[in-house]
Amino acid sequence: MKGAHPRSPTARLRWMHDRLAETYGPQHWWPAKTPFEVILGAYLTQNTAWKAVERSLDNLRSAGALTVAGLRRLPVDELQRLIRPSGFYTRKAPALKAFVAMLDQEFAGSLRKMAAAPTSGLRRRLLVLPGVGPETADAILLYALGHPVPVADEYLRRIFERHKLANAPPVRGSISYEALTDLTRRALGTTPAARQASIFNEFHALTVAVGKAQCGRTPRCEGCPLEADLLHSTNDS
Repeated sequence: MKGAHPRSPTARLRWMHDRLAETYGPQHWWPAKTPFEVILGAYLTQNTAWKAVERSLDNLRSAGALTVAGLRRLPVDELQRLIRPSGFYTRKAPALKAFVAMLDQEFAGSLRKMAAAPTSGLRRRLLVLPGVGPETADAILLYALGHPVPVADEYLRRIFERHKLANAPPVRGSISYEALTDLTRRALGTTPAARQASIFNEFHALTVAVGKAQCGRTPRCEGCPLEADLLHSTNDS
């Protein structure tokens, strides 16, 4: 990017998106073949590594349970056994069953009908399900149902804190989920409506990429694609 480094948080976040896209290229997220597999992954990835989720998904695939009908017919105890690699299986199995029950009762078992519901009401409905917090709800909305909502996670929170993108007390993890997604929406939600979902999709995937490579619990700032912004935020403080 030529010229002076952007100073406003929204402009800086747009710069970050462009810099990460130049560095890492298209991410092709979510790593799943069907919308329902995305939903399963969104539940199973809570508090665990993706490699563990892949083992659980492989188990479900072998049992023919990567579909709504397949999961519906599984007894809870069998579902718990299959998803055990992901941890917290005694909570995640009933939560998955609750999702399928809601889908059957309110959308005739159809993810297509569910995806056609208005975003705000659908998000509220997801948030009252067991095992669904804001990140899981937004991941389902964006990656499984195609709704244009930003997704935030611990990687994005670290970027916000370390780059001073949002005001917060000096306590790790104190920036709210709403603050993360609000700034992301203001920075990247100005594109035409038809493109917003793909922009939010790609940005979240890119922040995960840089988070894994550079912005872990212990930051590795040297050589990071976002290092220039970090230097500017430090000089401006």
